[in-house]
This record gives sequence, C-alpha cells and structure tokens, in this order.
Amino acid sequence: MRAITYSRFGLADEVLTPTDMPTPSAADGEVLVRLAVSGVNPSDAKARAGVRPGVTKPAFDQIIPHSDGAGVIEAVGNGVDPARVGQRVWIWNGQWQRPFGTAAEFIALPEKQAVPLPDGVSLETGATLGIPGLTAAQTVFGDGDVAGKTLLVSGGAGAVGHNAVQLAKAGGATVIATCSGKAAARVSDAGADHVFDYADPDLAAQITEVTGGQGIDRTIEVEFGANAALLAEIMAPNGTIAAYGSFIDMTPELPFGPYLFKALKIDITLIYILPDAARNAAITRLHDALSNGDLLPAIHATYPLADCAKAHEAVMTPGRAGAVLLEIE
Repeated sequence: MRAITYSRFGLADEVLTPTDMPTPSAADGEVLVRLAVSGVNPSDAKARAGVRPGVTKPAFDQIIPHSDGAGVIEAVGNGVDPARVGQRVWIWNGQWQRPFGTAAEFIALPEKQAVPLPDGVSLETGATLGIPGLTAAQTVFGDGDVAGKTLLVSGGAGAVGHNAVQLAKAGGATVIATCSGKAAARVSDAGADHVFDYADPDLAAQITEVTGGQGIDRTIEVEFGANAALLAEIMAPNGTIAAYGSFIDMTPELPFGPYLFKALKIDITLIYILPDAARNAAITRLHDALSNGDLLPAIHATYPLADCAKAHEAVMTPGRAGAVLLEIE
C-alpha cells in the first residue's frame, strides 16, 4: 500500500517520505479500513517536528502519521461481525500510541475506533470528527446540557472552536466567541451571538457588558495560559474553564485568589485518553448534530497524499479556516 512515513524528527519536507508498505491485516477484534481521507491536526505536525518537551526521538522506528480519517471497512478479524464489511466509518486515535496512522491507503485497528458514519455525512466530514469534533463536543457538553447557559468559545475560528460554536448554539446556549477581526463574520455565521477580537484591550469589559455583569458559565479555552488572567475577570462564580490547549504559555501562572473566590473549576481535556463513556456521549452529540444539520465542520484545504508535507505546513499556519485533509484515493 502507499503511505507517508517518517523515522526521525524534523521539517515536514525533509522527513515525510512516500513509502510502499505491506497492507496490514485485521487481527482478532480489528477491522481493516480502506482510507479515503486522512485528517491532519496540529498535534500530528508537532509530533513529527519533535517539539514536545523531553521527547528526543520518535516512539517507533517508522511512523505513519495522523490519528483522524475516514473510509470503508475492507475486512474484519475474528470476533467482528462480518456485516461490517462495506460500512462507511470515521477513525479516532489512529496513531495514538501506535506506529501506523491514517496517512496511508489502509489502516487496521480495534473495531470500536472505526465509528459508523451517519447517513448523508461525507467521508471528508468524517475525517474531521476525531480530534476537532470530539474535542469540541467534550469541552462543550462535558458537564451535560448547556441550554440557558452563557458559553465563551476562545478561538472561535479554529477547527475545534468553530465546531464548538455550532454545538453550543444548537444546545441552547448563549454563545460568545473570540477570534481575529478578519474571521468575525465567519464565526458569527456559525452561530455566535457575540463575537469579539481577542486582541482588543477592552475585551474583558466587552464580555462583562454583554453578560449583564453575570459572567461566563463555561469557557471553551484554546490558550489557557495566555488567557488565565482574563478568565479570572469574566467567569461567573462556580464557572468551568474547559481547557484543551495552552500552546503560547505551557507553564502559566494563575491568579489563584480570584479563581478561589469564584470557586472556578479547571477541566482539562486530552481527547486521546477520554474514558469510553465520555467518548461515546461525545460521539452521540456529534452524530445528532450532524444528522440534524446543526454541525457543518469547516474544511480549509485538501491535499493529495503525496503532498503530506504541504498539509503539515498548512495546519500550522495561523488564520486557517477549518480542517486540513489528505485525499488518499
């Protein structure tokens, strides 16, 4: 099968290599998926670049990158219902703690990691559901329904944030979002009731004003460290900060006093290790929103498999408007 691999850390165009590899087989409890689309995420690019603290070499001698993807089940292993052959599916954790991910023509993996796609949902959309989709669903609904609550989505133009805006609005929340000024119209179109420029020096006052001084019940936070002080000002008492990123500042200092006297909760999500019950609940939320027309994940660009390096560069470029995909076929 055709695949893209790397065996050392480095720049995308230097280490990502087209490779012919044996087609895997489905082991007991597994399915073999013929992939049509691979989803490229910032975490994939960071893993390939070797920028994670303390990690000096790849975990495996040869890696096929990417955890997200979609395709059709080609074969099943022992213990898997043969009726699954021919089923359209989307993939989660394709390359989490495993060497071979979705930047290839085939992937074999445990059957629960190949989720049947709802009718009418494209394979392209399916390839966005693993990391961006599940992260959005978990951070919005991790404590249950949000109807009647006020939610802030930090970075509402990003792949996770744009999904979160749509999910929160469909869930009955009042949605406030931050983004760059040039992305404001797109975020508003996704359903945000109020959109503010994250760089505005009066951001805290603007958010406080539109909440009538009541504050934010739940924040979906992409840059926790950079926004820790802001959150102390704008959160409502007993509010929750659902954080899934802090790339700008990975060692934040917290204004503990304001957090303490508002009894704020910090709920950190790492979607790769989400417990089964929470993951299944997030999958149900995603499928319901897709089937009801409440969620349309944005796709910024699609590249052929051979241009995997360009896809890695695109996913790390500021200002992209949605997910980055590889077309396998």
